Amino acid sequence: MIYDPNTFSNINEVKTTHLDLNFIVDFERKILDAVVTLKLVTLVDNVNEIILDTRYLNIKSVSCCGAQLKHNLADLNESFGSALHIQLNDKLSVNTEFDLVINYCTSEQGTAVQWLEPIQTSGKKHPYLFTQCQAIHARSLVPCQDTPAFKLSYHASVQVPQPLRALMSAVEVGEENVDNNTKIYKFEQTVKIPSYLIALAVGNLVGKKIGPRSTVWTEPEVVDSAAWEFVDTEKFIEIGEKLLTPYEWKKYDLLVLPASFPYGGMENPCLTFVTPTLLAGDRSLVDVVAHEISHSWMGNLVTTLNWEHFWLNEGWTVFIERKIMGRLHGEAAAEFDAIIGWRALEQDIKLFGENNVLTALTPKLKDVDPDDSFSSVPYEKGFNFLYHIQKVIGGSQNFEPYMKAHVQEFAGKSITTDDWKRFLYSFVEKNCPEKKTDLDNIQWDAWLHSPGMPPVKNEFDHTLAKACHELAERWNRARDNQVFDEFSPDDIKNFTPGQKMVFLERLFEFSPLPFPVIEALNKFYSFMDVRNSEIRFRWQLVCLKSEYEPIFPYVVKFVTEQGRMKYVRPLYRLLNQTKNGSELAKKTFRENRSFYHPIAAAMIEKDILK
Repeated sequence: MIYDPNTFSNINEVKTTHLDLNFIVDFERKILDAVVTLKLVTLVDNVNEIILDTRYLNIKSVSCCGAQLKHNLADLNESFGSALHIQLNDKLSVNTEFDLVINYCTSEQGTAVQWLEPIQTSGKKHPYLFTQCQAIHARSLVPCQDTPAFKLSYHASVQVPQPLRALMSAVEVGEENVDNNTKIYKFEQTVKIPSYLIALAVGNLVGKKIGPRSTVWTEPEVVDSAAWEFVDTEKFIEIGEKLLTPYEWKKYDLLVLPASFPYGGMENPCLTFVTPTLLAGDRSLVDVVAHEISHSWMGNLVTTLNWEHFWLNEGWTVFIERKIMGRLHGEAAAEFDAIIGWRALEQDIKLFGENNVLTALTPKLKDVDPDDSFSSVPYEKGFNFLYHIQKVIGGSQNFEPYMKAHVQEFAGKSITTDDWKRFLYSFVEKNCPEKKTDLDNIQWDAWLHSPGMPPVKNEFDHTLAKACHELAERWNRARDNQVFDEFSPDDIKNFTPGQKMVFLERLFEFSPLPFPVIEALNKFYSFMDVRNSEIRFRWQLVCLKSEYEPIFPYVVKFVTEQGRMKYVRPLYRLLNQTKNGSELAKKTFRENRSFYHPIAAAMIEKDILK
C-alpha cells in the first residue's frame, strides 16, 4: 500500500510511467496552452476511474483511444488543488497499459509558473517565465499524479515566440522554426523522475560552456559573470562520482534565473536552477552548486516516497555536499559549514516552536501543505543524524562505502525512512557487524519522530569559528562604550566570507546592540556596502534586532531586488516586528507582491499579513 497524504490521485490503482508534453507559450495571456498524453498502467483489477491532481488548470477535454471521456473537477482545496475525476468507458484489469490525452491550459492563478514582464529581467526587453514544481506544484503545470512515489520519463515540445529560447529539465533533442515569429524546442528525459522535477524556462537565454558536460545559461547581460562564478562545477561532479556512482544525467547545466526565483537552487535534472544572489563576484557562495549537484544522486536518483520523508532527499544531499567541500577545502571547512547549519537549525526550531510536530525529522503531513513545513529541519537535522551515524559505525572508512551502496541499492526508486533503515542495518551486519550493537543504541525514536533539536549534539571542528566568536564577544563587552579604538578593519581582514557570516550570527544571538556599536561595526567593517548576499542578510538582521532605523531603506532595497525566501521571509518578519517598521513591511510587500514568485508571495503573506 503506497501512502502519500498530499495527493488526490488513486496511486494504489494506477501508475503513470511517461508523459508527452506539448506546450504553446502565450506571454500575452500568461498561459501555457497544452496537450499532455499520460501513459499509465493499472495496478489492480476493475479500474474504471482515474483521479489526477490539478490546481487552477482549465481542462478542455479528456480522451482515451480517440473516445471522449466524462470528467469533472472537484471543489478547490486551498492546499492541494482540485482532484480531476475521469471516468473510463470500461473496467480495466491489472497490468493494462493505456493512454489518456488531456487538452488543457494553465491559468494566471497557477502556482508553478511565474510570468515576468520585461522590466523584471536583466535585459528589460523580453518577457520570461520559469517553473517551480517542488513540492506539489507540478499539478498547476500539468494534470498528473503529483507524488514523488512514482517516477516517469517525458518528452516535450515547447513552442515559443522568437527570439526566445526554451530550456527544460531534460536533454534538448531538436528545434525547428515554425515561421519567422515562432520556434519549437524539443526535449526528452529518459531517466525516470518524480513529477516535481519537471521544469521549464523560457526567455532571452544564451549559454556559455564551463565544462565537458556543463553550460551556464542566463540572459546575455550576466552570462560572463555567471560563467566565471561557476567555473569549478566539473570538480564538484567528479568528486560526487568518486564518492558515489557515475553521473547518470548526460549533462549538468546551470540556469541563472531572474531575481524573483524563491530558492537558492533547484535540482532539476540536466538543468539546475540557481538564484542570481550567488553571483558574489568572488565564488564564495558556489557551495549551493555543490548541494544541487549532490541531488543528482540524493533526491533525483534516490527519492523520498512522500514529503514526510523529505529528509532522505535533503539531509543526504547536505551530507554529500559537505563531503565534496571537505575534499576540496579540507575537513575543517566542511565542519565549519556544519556549524553554520546548526545555527540555522536552532533558529528555525525557535521560529516554529520546539514542540511543533513539523520540526520532527519525519513529520506527519496529513492535511498539511508541504510548503508550510519548509525549514532547515530536513536539511540540517537530517545531516546531523547521518553525521552521528557515521561516527557510531566507525567513521568515514565504514560510512563512505555505505553511501555508495545506498545509491546502488535505491537508484531509480522512491523510498521511506523504514526502507533506508533496513538497508543501513543490512549493510552494517554484512560489512562491520561489530558495530550493530552501537547502531541499536542510537536514539531512533527521538531522532526520527521527536520535535525540536536533535537528541545528540555533534562535536565539530571549531578552529575556524573560534576567531569569529572571540571577536563577537569583544564587541558584546564593548556595548556600553562610546569610543571603539580597540577595533579596526584588520579585525576581519583575513576572515573568509563564511567567518564573517558566523561573526554576525554570533552578534545576533546577543541582546540588541546599542546604536553606537552598530555604527562602529559599519565604520570599521563596511557591512552596509557589502555585495555578498549572505553577509548582507545577516548584517541587516543584526540591525533590525536593534531597531536601527537607518537600516530600513537597505532592507527594503534588498527584499525588493531579489525574492529568495531564505532572505526575504526573515527580513520581512523582523522588519514587521520593529516599533516603526511594521507598516513599512506591509506596504513594501503589498507594492511588490507581483515581483515575488507565487510560492514566496503566499508564504510572506502568511508571515506578516495573517
